Amino acid sequence: MPKVSEEYFENKKNFIIDSTYNVCLRKPVGMVTMTDVIEETGLSQGGIYRFYKNLDEILSDMITRMRVDYNFVDSIETITKKPDLSFEEVTYKICDILAEVMEKHLLDIQKINFDLTVLAINDPKRATTIIKEAKGRGNFEYLSTVLMPSLVEASKKNKLKPQDSPEKILKFISSAYAGIEMNCILSACYGNGIADSDCRPKEMFEVLAKTIILLFGGSL
Repeated sequence: MPKVSEEYFENKKNFIIDSTYNVCLRKPVGMVTMTDVIEETGLSQGGIYRFYKNLDEILSDMITRMRVDYNFVDSIETITKKPDLSFEEVTYKICDILAEVMEKHLLDIQKINFDLTVLAINDPKRATTIIKEAKGRGNFEYLSTVLMPSLVEASKKNKLKPQDSPEKILKFISSAYAGIEMNCILSACYGNGIADSDCRPKEMFEVLAKTIILLFGGSL
C-alpha cells in the first residue's frame, strides 16, 4: 500500500464524514448502514475500511464535528457573565439563544440528535459506545451540568424565592427542554408533533422562559 500524507488521510476521513452526515439527513441514524455510506462516497468497501473500522467509528467522528458546528456555549456564557442583567433578562436571552440555534438546525443537526436519542432507547449499549468515542462536550451536557446550576446561583444573587426546590425545578427545565426539542423535530421533520401542531422553537422557548422566571420567584 503506497504511503499517503496526513492531509490526504484527513481529507478522506472528512469526505466520509460528510457523506455519512448526508445519509443521516435522509434516513434515521439507527437505520443507516455501512453499505449506505459506501454507496454515498462512491468508494469501494476495501477503500472505506482503510480509514474507518466500522460505521460507529464514523458516527463518533460525525458527532464530534456536530458539537463544533452546533455550539451555543460561547453565546450563553457571554450573557451569563454580564453583571448588569437581571435574572429575568438573563433567562429571556438564554432562551432566545436556544430557540435561534434550534430553529437554525432543526432540519439537520437537531434531526440527527433526535435520531441518536431514539437509537439510545432502542440500543443503549451501541449508543453509549458511539457517544463515548466522540470528542468535545455536548450542548445538553453543558445545559445540565453548568447552565442550569448557574440559574440557581443567579436566583440567589437576585434574592428570589423559588416556588419549589431548585433540584425539582432543574429537573422540570431539563424535561421541558427535551420535550420542546422532540416535538419541534417531529413537527418539522416528520410532520407529527403533539396533536399534529406546528411547534415553533421561538414560541416554545418564550413560554419556557416565563415559566422558569415564575418558578424561581421572579416577575414577568
